[in-house]
Amino acid sequence: MSSADPMPALLVAVPVVILACQAGAALFRRFGQPPVVGEIATGILLGPSLLGWLWPDAQHWLFPPAVLPYTSVLGQLGLLAFMFLVGLELDLKSLRGHTRVAVAVSQAGMLLPLALGALLALAMYGDFAPDGVGQVPFTLFIAVAMSITAFPVLARILIDRGLYGTPLGALAMACAAVDDVVAWCLLALVVALSSAGSPMEAAATAALAVAFTLVMFYLVRPLLARWAARAERYQDGIVLVALFSGLSLSALATDRIGVHALFGAFLFGVVTPRTGHRIEASAARLRAFAVPVLLPLFFVHTGLRTDIGGLTAAPELWLWAGAILVVAVLGKWGGATAAARACGRPWRESMSIGALMNCRGLTELVVLNVGLELGVIGPELFTMLVLMALVTTAATSPALTLLRSGRAPRPPVPVKPAPEKALSSGS
Repeated sequence: MSSADPMPALLVAVPVVILACQAGAALFRRFGQPPVVGEIATGILLGPSLLGWLWPDAQHWLFPPAVLPYTSVLGQLGLLAFMFLVGLELDLKSLRGHTRVAVAVSQAGMLLPLALGALLALAMYGDFAPDGVGQVPFTLFIAVAMSITAFPVLARILIDRGLYGTPLGALAMACAAVDDVVAWCLLALVVALSSAGSPMEAAATAALAVAFTLVMFYLVRPLLARWAARAERYQDGIVLVALFSGLSLSALATDRIGVHALFGAFLFGVVTPRTGHRIEASAARLRAFAVPVLLPLFFVHTGLRTDIGGLTAAPELWLWAGAILVVAVLGKWGGATAAARACGRPWRESMSIGALMNCRGLTELVVLNVGLELGVIGPELFTMLVLMALVTTAATSPALTLLRSGRAPRPPVPVKPAPEKALSSGS
């Protein structure tokens, strides 16, 4: 393949990545895992952790340096589309009837991991913070990374088990919805602190982000509602173009503000009306292409940055990786379980809610890649956190099976088609 023209290499890399991720997802699905676990694992295996270790020439042939910028951009486009879809499916109305418990569980499921993550970050700062990174952004980033819940993966697990729409499923979704909003706000703060050159610049970035959010909710949202009422007159293609253009412009705005493009795509999804056949059909078309075709490139992009072999250089790195995993599970699972129990929920249900809230999935990978791109964390810590995300996500389904094994089986619960369409990848 000519190094001057990356197109031939791209035409090889893209289908290989897509097919490999689909195979990995199918394999892990057979073991009762959400597909995203297989996709994350496949991305890691195609990187230096396995393929680059066993057959470096093959990895270099499949992912030559000239093609990596293009696969990265395509993966980022898929990620922007995915974040828009996550925002579109984020239904805060699910809090109705669960407000007190959902807020309590969400607060505990955020505050305890934030506190434990901050303590862990203080212990790790001297050894793992890249040169020039302040203690505040490093500590805040690790704290946020410990407190993530993967709203889409959680929904996929509930759907697969017939729990979507049950009291447990509704409460878990409500808690995850609150967690998602808080987590993205905190991540926006981390980006502002890391990107700004001074406290005044950080404050200005935060103020612009707040102003942009208010504009989206109080100006753009009503305009979108009026447009959605007339969208049935338009062709699906026009609606799809309008939605993709809107998420792109919103992502561009937050990127220019300094709080990352992903936040803008997510926010545009939140303010987009969820009613109307045209919008649903257009979102389904965007999902049908972006999730299975573009998003796997993001998994491989993450896998190429993850080098498990690098942790073998020093045994203490594995001890730190173990500490990260313990803090992540204790903070998220323990905090959510304790809060649910304090609100009067039975132990088994409380533990089940904690297990679901401990699921991190793709959302965690998004946060970790943002931190690596900002230079807040280095490659070694990135690898440890990716492994934590993989283990906690993979543990969710077995833990839920174990916790609910003593319960009488529930009859299947009818599920509205929209969530299943939206989250069919399990990402």
